[in-house]
Amino acid sequence: MADELRARITSGQLQPGQRMPTQARLADEFGVERGAVRQALRILQSEHLLTNVSKGAPATVAPDLARALTGPGAPPQPTMVALAPRIAAAFASPHVEIDALCLTSVSLTLAIGEPLRQIHAGQLKPAKVDVRVLLPSRDISLAFPTSVDVPADDADDADEQLRLRWLAQRNAQGQVLRHNLQALRATHGIDVRISFRALPFTPPVKLYLLNSAEALFAYYTLARREVEIDHQQLEMYDAPGIQSMLFAFEQGAGLRDTTFVEQSHVWFNALWETISSELVLTS
Repeated sequence: MADELRARITSGQLQPGQRMPTQARLADEFGVERGAVRQALRILQSEHLLTNVSKGAPATVAPDLARALTGPGAPPQPTMVALAPRIAAAFASPHVEIDALCLTSVSLTLAIGEPLRQIHAGQLKPAKVDVRVLLPSRDISLAFPTSVDVPADDADDADEQLRLRWLAQRNAQGQVLRHNLQALRATHGIDVRISFRALPFTPPVKLYLLNSAEALFAYYTLARREVEIDHQQLEMYDAPGIQSMLFAFEQGAGLRDTTFVEQSHVWFNALWETISSELVLTS
């Protein structure tokens, strides 16, 4: 019940400041006792998503919902929901620094659309933007995406088709990201630097480091799905990155968060400076 109500709040179905249905109505809707309703509401209150949770009047969706969803202690959210507002907030800094480790950079490319819109509208004007992106090398055998239930004689060909499909996505998303950021130099005089390097392995996680102040971390969770390539249906294991749940850690929000942010930077820099190699966004 808490998961369903949380989804209604984070999706905008329930708006900041809006009164929740009464506990009696929620009990009827979910087919549970009032005690279970109160427990679910208290969970959401502990996450700062609800206020005024009591046995009397209906609870209220938190007025400052943005902070509840993105501030310290916020519950994890899908990358597509959580990343864009955090990227936009990072672009409010005079010097924007973003480090990303991911499979294709599609989530980052989409998330950067909002701060770019705000820059073009005159609402944001950073002086400098530095972006570093670590992506898997084109020369490795990917752990995923990978084919499923393909006869042994055809497995290599199927995996190569999936690798080429992934490579085209990696290159296209990286080129769009680079073009959109570099355009800021010509249109707004912003000092932009964007660099890519190649990893010799398939990353099982994705990581975004923002202005040395935040770390956003998610697992790539594999799922079985079907894809069409050259009019042929292929079953594969893949990880839909935009749906990966992002966990947020903030510098200064306690020892655990601060240590995670700092060690994430150490880990990223070590990969960047040691085993990564030059990456060219072509096939």
